[in-house]
Amino acid sequence: MPTFPQFQAQTPLEYFALLVADDDNFSLLEAAVSLGQDDNPALDTQSVLHQIDTLAARLKVRVPADAGPRQRLRVLNQFFFNELGFSGNVNNYYDPANSMLASVIETRRGIPITLALLYIELATQAGLRARGVSFPGHFLVKVKLSEGEVVIDPFTGQSLSRERLDELLQPYRRRQGLTGDLDVPLSLFLQAAPPRDVMARMLRNLKEIYRTSADWPRLVAVLNRLVVLLPQAWDERRDRGLAQAELGAVDAAALDLGAYLAHCADAPDRDAIGQRLMALRDSGHGPLH
Repeated sequence: MPTFPQFQAQTPLEYFALLVADDDNFSLLEAAVSLGQDDNPALDTQSVLHQIDTLAARLKVRVPADAGPRQRLRVLNQFFFNELGFSGNVNNYYDPANSMLASVIETRRGIPITLALLYIELATQAGLRARGVSFPGHFLVKVKLSEGEVVIDPFTGQSLSRERLDELLQPYRRRQGLTGDLDVPLSLFLQAAPPRDVMARMLRNLKEIYRTSADWPRLVAVLNRLVVLLPQAWDERRDRGLAQAELGAVDAAALDLGAYLAHCADAPDRDAIGQRLMALRDSGHGPLH
């Protein structure tokens, strides 16, 4: 009887690494769907993507073949926000499920960035040019029309005027000291966000949720993805080391904290992290490799 080679199934993290490995072929939507595999390793990402394609197919039959961009946008907004009922989860904004596209599709509730990803995919399949905008404090979508661009708040479905965008930006400008002579034009805050930046923002949303709730296993899972996504972001490796220390994974924690110290000679927290690393080494768990 012939024998066949045995292939080990990919872990969720290995699958994610393949999706985000190359900026030119970055699979943002699929990578976003795959975040749900940390809690549900059996999640079928292709099935979720098929659900999104099915929604897009329903939308496309509503769009006349000769429709211009503005008419396509009106049809999209009616379909997405009114017919399907997608909106922001105002009652439970910090529920991690709001960051999981499979859940957002099922409940029709999410946060700006997940709603934006779905909106952009449907817009693209409907023949519109839509991009995500990593606006301070609130992820937005901009849609290219023949006469300019429209900025959409995916949380509410509203189109935002320049005056409203300036108003939303004022708290950030004050915090950053970007006022007076240091003021910068609004257009700089409305640049299209690269896929890697969008994914980093999604993961950092989850990171903050799990850090605040001291959910160390889920925090480590998110930080594993951030380290894969941003291998030179040493602060993410530091944070993973600290989370692993909370779980008692001393060797893994020491490796991450040591890497942070080796690459961040001028870090303001260098002394504190060095002391934490020494404490780990002296914690009685045996030699560190």
